[in-house]
Amino acid sequence: MTTEASAPLPRPNLAAVAALAGVSRSTASLAFSGAGPVSAATRERVLAAAEKLNYAGPDPRAQSLRRGRSGIIGVVIEDRLRDAFRDPMNIAMLDGIADETGSSGAGLLLLTETGDDRASIASAPMDAVILVGCSTRLEDTVGVLRQRGMPIVAIEAPEMESVLSIGLDNRAASAVAARHLRDLGHERIAVVTLPLEDTRLTGPLPADWESIGTAFTTLERLRGVREVFEQFEGVVASGSTISAGRDAGWALLLHIDPPTAIIAQSDLLALGVIRAAKERGMSVPGDLSVIGFDGVRSEEAGPHDLTTLIQPAVDKGRAAGRAVLGMLEGEEQHPVEFRSAFHLGNTTAAPRP
Repeated sequence: MTTEASAPLPRPNLAAVAALAGVSRSTASLAFSGAGPVSAATRERVLAAAEKLNYAGPDPRAQSLRRGRSGIIGVVIEDRLRDAFRDPMNIAMLDGIADETGSSGAGLLLLTETGDDRASIASAPMDAVILVGCSTRLEDTVGVLRQRGMPIVAIEAPEMESVLSIGLDNRAASAVAARHLRDLGHERIAVVTLPLEDTRLTGPLPADWESIGTAFTTLERLRGVREVFEQFEGVVASGSTISAGRDAGWALLLHIDPPTAIIAQSDLLALGVIRAAKERGMSVPGDLSVIGFDGVRSEEAGPHDLTTLIQPAVDKGRAAGRAVLGMLEGEEQHPVEFRSAFHLGNTTAAPRP
């Protein structure tokens, strides 16, 4: 003897809830949204009817169709996510973005400029996009997004058509770091840079770095150093990590006549340089002065209080979040420029005679 499977129960809808609660469909909708003049008693009656029918609320997909929006803001990060979340600066900026956009009910969609996500940037369901980090592929990504006609906000980017920039004083701050070393008496300095262009080649900083570089942040920080030291050597790191800084530090410190000071373009790179100096048997700052950039607190620093430029990463993210929400509402937005603060730690000193 066989039995037929019972037909699935129809999904409860707003109309059924309204009927059970004895109100109109529009009143039931307002009761769920909390956006209309509905009395507390009526709202309780609607919610009780919804609970009885096991109705979770209006379908967000239908709401999106009615609004003509997805309710999603894309956030594009250059690195793979597992690498991006190892950088405290990325996390801080995302915290700031989420602080602002979360209050509006918008969701965040994280994308990268690598692998399959490159194609997703052109088709992902999103209303606006924020570009985060020191991108080496910025022009390509903006070109794709510009065709979609959506608001674009870029954190640390050159002036570009249809792109609102949330900037940082990378050049001026790096010049402050370089002048600090010059004032201490250093003449032979080196720089450990963030990635310079999209192939992510590592090794000695090429002499034509300004013409081949595509990473705006990297280039601006190099230009700041050049304002103070006309000539300096450097190593291009694979990314903002301690291990990449260690490798770059070894490459510089193995020279017959190594630099007396190194400017690293991130604190993680600077901590890697300090590790390399320690492995080389050198003291910091006795044998080598080291300056970072960001203001990261890390257990890796040990007894060192890193001399660095502290940047307001969370505030940058908040500014980007506010800007993109304003653009979605048709409000005019203006570029914002943040300043870094010089922090004198115990990793810099006058060079030994």
